[in-house]
Amino acid sequence: MVAYPDYRSSEAPWVERTPAHWRIARLRYVARVGNGTTPSRDRSEYWSNGTVPWLASGQVNDYIVRKARELVTPQAVKESSLRVLPAGSVILGMVGQGKTRGMSAYLAIDATINQNLAGIAPGKELDGRYLHYMLTAAYDFQRNYGRGGNQAALNCAIVGSFPTLLPPRPEQDQIVAYLRAQDAHIARFIKAKRDLIALLTEQKQTIIEGAVTQGIEGATEKRDSGIDWIPYIPAHWETCKLKHVAVFNPSRSESTAFRLSDASVSFLPMECITTEGKLQSVENRKTSEVWEGYTYFRRNDVVMAKITPCFENGKGGLLDTLPTEIGFGTTEFIVLRAAERRIRPAFLAKLLSLRTFRVLGADAMTGAAGQQRVPLGFVKSFEIALPPLDEQDRILDALQTATAEQDVAIERIRSEIALIREYRDRLIADVVTGQVDVRGWQPGPDDVVDDVALAALGDDPDDVTEMEVDDGGE
Repeated sequence: MVAYPDYRSSEAPWVERTPAHWRIARLRYVARVGNGTTPSRDRSEYWSNGTVPWLASGQVNDYIVRKARELVTPQAVKESSLRVLPAGSVILGMVGQGKTRGMSAYLAIDATINQNLAGIAPGKELDGRYLHYMLTAAYDFQRNYGRGGNQAALNCAIVGSFPTLLPPRPEQDQIVAYLRAQDAHIARFIKAKRDLIALLTEQKQTIIEGAVTQGIEGATEKRDSGIDWIPYIPAHWETCKLKHVAVFNPSRSESTAFRLSDASVSFLPMECITTEGKLQSVENRKTSEVWEGYTYFRRNDVVMAKITPCFENGKGGLLDTLPTEIGFGTTEFIVLRAAERRIRPAFLAKLLSLRTFRVLGADAMTGAAGQQRVPLGFVKSFEIALPPLDEQDRILDALQTATAEQDVAIERIRSEIALIREYRDRLIADVVTGQVDVRGWQPGPDDVVDDVALAALGDDPDDVTEMEVDDGGE
């Protein structure tokens, strides 16, 4: 690939130069920009047997939206003044402390949206897929435009003022064809890597479940556990409910001194903790910014996601590496603090990571589709088998060795996925801003593009939560 023959200084602040023949216009002049609303949840006639796709903010993670997770009725569309966006439009997240603000997705279906999304219906000068790629390239620029108190936000006026690069339509089509072909290769790579992670995670789960329910000493005498999901346990182990060995959602009043000093504390949106219980890209906030409206925790507490699909995916873990003594995070966390003389925090975290706990919890979920959460009462009353503290320590030590191979492999694969995503981000930025000229590109026999396969380019399913920004918790 080569550069264009002629450039000029860009009038768009997010790119230094553009090809000389490209135009620049505010988005509102080449597309219709608006947001939606959430029909009243108290009106069953708005949601029961719905047929019209309705998108919450979490669906910007889908990359290409081919199916809505919730449906509303035509009555809800009419009485809530919902605008139906045509297929070919783009949605953009406007609110959120996590990654959602500034993220976009392309609509392959007609759909309505909630109030925290901007719906962008391109006019005749602008291709929707090209716009989606351009907004992807301008992600950081869009996020920095967000404003609004403790919860930074975009709005439709800001989105509408976005300086849009406008190559001629045939050139937009060529850019889209080239990038989709490259995306097809990248998506296949990511899917293969995710499948491998799933296999390794399954191996790891089998090892963990055996150790924390049966111990590591095979010759130990067994007895009937009296717990439905564990037939037999070592005879000297006790059984109890989680509420007998942990404090749930401790009060932030114990840390009032941090509020008075307005110290910096750790902040955890959902994506900052992996399904392996590791912290990543932890943010910092002033205590005054997060004291109200977020979930409180301390170092060595255990957190678990309560909302679908993050709960089922096992999001959560031990906060032993929390950078600050206390922290705050998404309201979709349940916090557990291990009783010092009953259970080790790390052993508690292993119990909450069990596949059986997640399956039973998913069955107990309540709430509307896309908003289902595991009830706190289920978690408190969940029955466990509990070895003595010294045996918990031996089990934890043994597990660290037994799962080390899987842990290293999973971490390596995640790094490979991150690297290919970084390459993709650079490629998109170079192509949609005209730093390279793809007008002469022709597809090869392997450049087969399928929207279903491209779904792998969406955010990792482990990080997705339907309500990431809808309840003020992010």
